[in-house]
Amino acid sequence: MSDSGLSATPSAAPEQPGSASAPAGAYRVLARKYRPNSFDDLIGQEAVVRTVSNAFDTGRIPQAWILTGVRGVGKTTTARILARALNYELPDGSVKGPTIHMPVHGVHCKAIMESRHMDVLEMDAASHTGVDDVRQINDSVRYAPASARYKVYIIDEVHMLSTAAFNAFLKTLEEPPEHAKFVFATTEIRKVPVTVLSRCQRFDLRRVEADVLMNHLSNIAQKEGVEVEPEALGIIARAAEGSVRDSLSLFDQAIAHAAGLVRADAVRQMLGLADRTRVIELFDALARGDIAAAFAEFRDQYDTGADPVVVLSDLAEFVNFVTRVKIVPAIADNVAFGESERVRGREFATKLSMRVLSRMWQMLLKGIAEVQGATRPAAAAEMVLVRIAYAADLPTPDEALRMLEHSGGGDAPAISGGGGSGGRGGASAALTSAPALSAPST
Repeated sequence: MSDSGLSATPSAAPEQPGSASAPAGAYRVLARKYRPNSFDDLIGQEAVVRTVSNAFDTGRIPQAWILTGVRGVGKTTTARILARALNYELPDGSVKGPTIHMPVHGVHCKAIMESRHMDVLEMDAASHTGVDDVRQINDSVRYAPASARYKVYIIDEVHMLSTAAFNAFLKTLEEPPEHAKFVFATTEIRKVPVTVLSRCQRFDLRRVEADVLMNHLSNIAQKEGVEVEPEALGIIARAAEGSVRDSLSLFDQAIAHAAGLVRADAVRQMLGLADRTRVIELFDALARGDIAAAFAEFRDQYDTGADPVVVLSDLAEFVNFVTRVKIVPAIADNVAFGESERVRGREFATKLSMRVLSRMWQMLLKGIAEVQGATRPAAAAEMVLVRIAYAADLPTPDEALRMLEHSGGGDAPAISGGGGSGGRGGASAALTSAPALSAPST
């Protein structure tokens, strides 16, 4: 395989971020259309940008980088931007060395970002895993670049290389020629040998916060001329789980699904999510011990097409949100969450104890696994709700023993989870006189 064989298949020319135009008859998905071209365009990776900026400004440029992070946070894009910065030149020759300040496209920029520059070689390690592929890199790295300042090797999913291939890389990676640089990208950093990691400068690309993704999507919506509800952007940002590419793909799908104004209800329907307000109502019924109301709410959601596993997962997510708000109240100010979610979350965080929330969380985690393996998921989910409503706020065994001690040695109080028809008669378990102690079953 020649140098040209290492390069990925050339893609169509990427448009500048903010450009709403596309070639006639060739629609470009948003994830490619708004792909960053410079460090200024990267979102949510300020620490990486600051470190690289200082390294370039002081001339402390390493021979190899390794970029790690979850899907869609910009590993391959950052690698191409690094290659562009290393080889940035202007036609008038005013730029004499590597720089991250690239206000306009230089001589090599377009070809590098299109993955077709002969001195910037990309290899997908998932399909080139053997020692022969690395041997060809070792053979070609000795030769000077044809036109650029540096010869840059970008290896994506580097953790897929075989052990022999990694070992073949070690000598070249430790003492490469001055004109060669390596940029590795991986989602599985633990699978990369420590001998390789010790020869690279590591950058961990973090998940992008939901509010940052919302602002990014809002800017793209303005450039695309798309009307979208803020709540819909929040749903997409949370569903993307910190991945910029996932958020853009979901937004692309939402625009096509809506065929007009992108509404929150349409996005929920597209993603198969329950209405957050209804999830909150279900949570409220369980916290009050009103099993009849919880059954009615769950059945209503189930009859409208909600998956029982999704309902319990959404409920667990809200429990987690309330718990976080109880610990750090400022979390409720995040605009990525809906207004009703923020207001009700504060109320529940004030009323419910950490013991109640943690036990609800544990029961939901166990219940979700049970529902996933049940032959009748809806019935299994209802039994999980019964368990939560009756036992989530019962005293723990050690608390019950302390109640015995405070009783003065009289008749042992028994913990009763029973209530009236359809409920437990309140948020706290009733204590009645009985000769035996019945510990709550979780």
